[in-house]
Amino acid sequence: MRCPFCGNVDTQVKDSRPAEDHVAIRRRRLCPACGGRFTTYERVQLRDLVVIKSNGRREDFDRDKLERSIRIALQKRPVDPERMDQMISGIVRRLESLGDTDVPSKTIGEIVMESLARIDTVAYVRFASVYKNFQAADDFDRFVSELRPPTSGT
Repeated sequence: MRCPFCGNVDTQVKDSRPAEDHVAIRRRRLCPACGGRFTTYERVQLRDLVVIKSNGRREDFDRDKLERSIRIALQKRPVDPERMDQMISGIVRRLESLGDTDVPSKTIGEIVMESLARIDTVAYVRFASVYKNFQAADDFDRFVSELRPPTSGT
């Protein structure tokens, strides 16, 4: 593993332990050249996924990109980081188990929204505002009104 500080290719593993409910291995590493310490994660990847964008463009699935968008939606929300990592791993496993290596971006967005709706409504609305490309406050009103249970007329 290349050192992110000095680029040395000969780093040493100092500690390994299971992470994310045993779906990843966390490794603490040390660079003998510069003394830098860093952490890497090793995960099982069942297959290489390709995302089919709405304009037809194809790009390799990027777990980090998915994680960034979910972190933004959950920013300053009372959700444990470990819970978020479990959710991301669950989404990736679900995508890998769909049976096809080509996954439409719409499918990914719907799975993310479904997962966020279960853990935090505010994060769900935040993600939906970007995913569904809200342009005005009315878009938020309509979306949020669909979330609310119907009120009885009594």
